[in-house]
Amino acid sequence: MAILSIVLQILLGIGFIMFGMMKFGSKQMVDNFQTYGYPAWFRVFSGLVEVGAAVLLIAGIWNGTLAAWGALLVVATMIGALLTHIKIKDTMKNMMMPFILLVLGAVVLLIHMQQLFG
Repeated sequence: MAILSIVLQILLGIGFIMFGMMKFGSKQMVDNFQTYGYPAWFRVFSGLVEVGAAVLLIAGIWNGTLAAWGALLVVATMIGALLTHIKIKDTMKNMMMPFILLVLGAVVLLIHMQQLFG
């Protein structure tokens, strides 16, 4: 389980650094958040949360509690992303990436759940 968690933490960490950084100003993300009906401050906030989750996941390679907190942020963020896609009646194709990331985050969270809740 430790190897699986480390691999997932690295993949999610790299991915969420990239996704989070895009929210700080890429035209695609600016346009997407306008389509979703969210203000610019929420796009930036969401980017900060994603980068924070990535840092926690990567630091969590050495500290399971940090991995659990990072995974919890990923799960919460992806639930929000899925609800947003449902709100705007988006296609299933556009919901697949948040769903996959939700599942991967949930796996890491389940592996480290004991460290989170003690």
